[in-house]
Amino acid sequence: MDSRQLKAFVAVFEERNITGAARRLHLSQPALSGTIKSLEDLLGTQLFERQARGVSVTEDARILYPQARRLLSQTESMTQQFRQGANAAEIEIGVEADIAGEDVAAFVQAARQAVPALFVKLSEGCVGDARLSTEDERCEDELFLTLSIDPYVLAVPEGSAGDAALPWIMCPSHPTHQRLLPYYGAAASAPAAHAGSLRLALELAAAGVGACVAPESLVRRQAGVAGRPIGELEMFRRVGLCYAVQALDKPVLATLVEALRARAPQAEPV
Repeated sequence: MDSRQLKAFVAVFEERNITGAARRLHLSQPALSGTIKSLEDLLGTQLFERQARGVSVTEDARILYPQARRLLSQTESMTQQFRQGANAAEIEIGVEADIAGEDVAAFVQAARQAVPALFVKLSEGCVGDARLSTEDERCEDELFLTLSIDPYVLAVPEGSAGDAALPWIMCPSHPTHQRLLPYYGAAASAPAAHAGSLRLALELAAAGVGACVAPESLVRRQAGVAGRPIGELEMFRRVGLCYAVQALDKPVLATLVEALRARAPQAEPV
């Protein structure tokens, strides 16, 4: 079994059409059909059934497909490594808006230890091979790997005499908003301001607009605010790596996830 046969199989499986797959691979239809036939003979099983329009896949084809994709990905990775040298291992990581700089730095350091000579591309938002985010903001089809645990604290303007009289700065679109409503109490009906992110809420607090509840890691980096523990409210967020299962077809990400899992926090708050 060679990469030529696997590429032909993947193309037909994804296109469900010999003509479309041949066009995609820049092959003639007879050549592609011959390659698929040779693969079926090698495996001793039928992979596709011709229909009036296109082809249907057999159960054996469904089993082979993820393995074929993984083998092709590994082959491509090895080829790039020897053609381009040590810097061939490259990964793009999306960083969500409310992730602290210290969490980004810790991730990059851990990633480069796990994969020497790794080239890391950081981008803003939900992009890349995986993304740094919080568990409560992961998508339904994503897996989540905890990298750190971050407690929430009360953030008040520096020099505030007390926090009882301070109005609230709220983030209605944030996943924690509903959990915080009982803590806000009656004052929730008359907030000082709304913010679209925790970072912006802290900017408003630094400007003296009011107080907000925010992760300790963000409060430490925000000039003009002071963090205070919230004795009656124990709340944490888990910061980590969000990634789709199919993204693990990329060998560098699979290696990275395995290494980071070994370093993940052992005891996590409930």
